[in-house]
Amino acid sequence: MADRAPRRRAAAARRWLDERLPLSALWASQTSGHRVPDNFNVWYLFGSLALAVFAIQYVSGFFLAMHYKPDASLAFDSVEAIRRDVPWGWLIRDVHAAGASAFFVVVYLHMFRGLLYGSYRKPRELVWLLGCALFVALIAEAFCGYLLPWGQMSYWGAQVIVNLIAAIPWVGPDLALWLRGDYVVGDATLNRFFAFHVIALPLLLIALIAVHIVALQHVGSNNPEGVDAPHATVPFHPYYTVHDLFGLCVFLCAFAAVVFFAPDFGGLVLEPANFTPADPLRTPAHIAPVWYLTPFYAMLRATTATTLRLWALAVAVALAAAAWRRRRAPRRLALLLAGGAVLLAALLRVDAKTWGVAVLGGSIAVLFALPWLDRAPQRSMRWRPRWHLALLLAFVLAFAALAVVGSQPPSAAGHVVAVAATFVYFGFLGLMPWWSRLGRCATPPAPMRAAPRAGR
Repeated sequence: MADRAPRRRAAAARRWLDERLPLSALWASQTSGHRVPDNFNVWYLFGSLALAVFAIQYVSGFFLAMHYKPDASLAFDSVEAIRRDVPWGWLIRDVHAAGASAFFVVVYLHMFRGLLYGSYRKPRELVWLLGCALFVALIAEAFCGYLLPWGQMSYWGAQVIVNLIAAIPWVGPDLALWLRGDYVVGDATLNRFFAFHVIALPLLLIALIAVHIVALQHVGSNNPEGVDAPHATVPFHPYYTVHDLFGLCVFLCAFAAVVFFAPDFGGLVLEPANFTPADPLRTPAHIAPVWYLTPFYAMLRATTATTLRLWALAVAVALAAAAWRRRRAPRRLALLLAGGAVLLAALLRVDAKTWGVAVLGGSIAVLFALPWLDRAPQRSMRWRPRWHLALLLAFVLAFAALAVVGSQPPSAAGHVVAVAATFVYFGFLGLMPWWSRLGRCATPPAPMRAAPRAGR
């Protein structure tokens, strides 16, 4: 009897709490009461892994903020003190640094799964848009955090990016001045970036994650077949909680191996130049952002006057092809020709720096339009022509090539690769309304009902 008394008291306390705050019902509705497709594979791990890495970053960042000093004269030394003097500070610092890279790894893989299985298609357009907004907020969070160590590469990387923001027509100079808080990157900039990194952007990320999950649960998850089958589902708990926990354990083992045995990961996670304090009077020979932003930096760097002429030629060819298709619709043809003429004039008259910023922004903005660009009859690449999958792989390889080229010093060969990869990137997305309708898609088999399982 004595052994049962604590259990009865715990059950009574839970009933008392549930009568006033339905936590048990909420937990049940989100786990055992939430049904998901029964054919998830390994690609569906990365959403939950992204949430786990966000938790790691939040906790490690909280402890770092206890000892970090957002002052231009103290910031670098405070980071060194965390590594050398704070108990377990080296571990917290390395976990946070490696976590930033791990975050982008799982997010990029999560986005690739969306492209592979058409998870952005109706009725999940809003889920995709919220995911893209999360991606933009994550880039901003990473950029603000990159400045905080106040190392040489952090300082000059921030200097370059803020100066690029100043190239945005009309609002750029005022926006850059507001971000810097001064006419040069300095103490005011560091304070502002610290406030963004630890307060504003984490709150935005939490809000977007919550809305993203709510929207996903409302419309339901896509599956590798790309065919909605409400009857072929299983409870999220215990089937996919165990599935995700196993994936999390594997991920944590790999993550721990990086943190303990290769914390700088060959200069990708912790750059050698950032072990030197920021020196505004000494410009590094080669300035590049951290690896997960180098694809966009490579597109920016590849936008030159010569490249703009190539873009003008590509636009002219596309305009001629579109005009031929709409030759029997005079009104649409007139609008098309007028818009094309304006774009061609802008390509030939606006300077390359401004267009570089436009290309950088457009490379992310075009992802928001993806649900309306894809016109294929089937969502998943499993049922599309094989050359559709080949185009997707070419897109991924182009993005990887941009990442490699963007991390290297400028060279003639690198410029050619960057220009070609940029054309592949925008060609894949920009021409998707045309090529996605070509070819014959297979008809997926009718989904089978999930087999009865114990406890269902």
